[in-house]
Amino acid sequence: MSDTLYIQTEENVEVHHPHVYLQDIAKLSCTNSKILNHLRVLPVANLDPDKTGRYVISVMDLINDIQLKEPDLDITHIGEPNFIITYQKEGTVNIVIRWCKVIFVCLATFFGAGFSIMTFNNDVDIPVLFEQIYTQVTGQPTTGNTVLEISYSLGIGLGVLFFFNHFGRIKLTDDPTPMQVQMRLYEDDVNTTIIEDISRNKE
Repeated sequence: MSDTLYIQTEENVEVHHPHVYLQDIAKLSCTNSKILNHLRVLPVANLDPDKTGRYVISVMDLINDIQLKEPDLDITHIGEPNFIITYQKEGTVNIVIRWCKVIFVCLATFFGAGFSIMTFNNDVDIPVLFEQIYTQVTGQPTTGNTVLEISYSLGIGLGVLFFFNHFGRIKLTDDPTPMQVQMRLYEDDVNTTIIEDISRNKE
């Protein structure tokens, strides 16, 4: 009975050194521990040390390299037929630049959301609507700082808080936030596009 190797790969794997080994990009399990330890250090790719970026690897090429070392080994792969290696040097990202990007995105999101809320209020003429409701219910003219305006303002803040499901590092529930879901969808779309573009260029 031949030994079996199980390989699990993710769609995008980040590495920090140009010499990539099998254990760097995949989770391995084998019925033979000796073979497993030997394959962990199997060279997969030698990247250009000065060229960071994304590289597409075919699982079929990976399996061929393994079979050259262990021709009698049964290989079972779990994951995508192609995956991406993202090579990023350790410590190449400037912490100041990173924080500047984070602050810029936060400010753009904050003011963009505020502008959207203001334009919505102007489109439906919320101040006039509140004035009419207040006058009809109380019979008195509004001052602009009534319970309607206050509760509406608090409701928007609480609504955003509950929608995004966290405040700082405090999460209201264990569910992923809408932002996390959208970022995951964006990452999946980017990975799929990169893999398809490389495949088309090869053809």
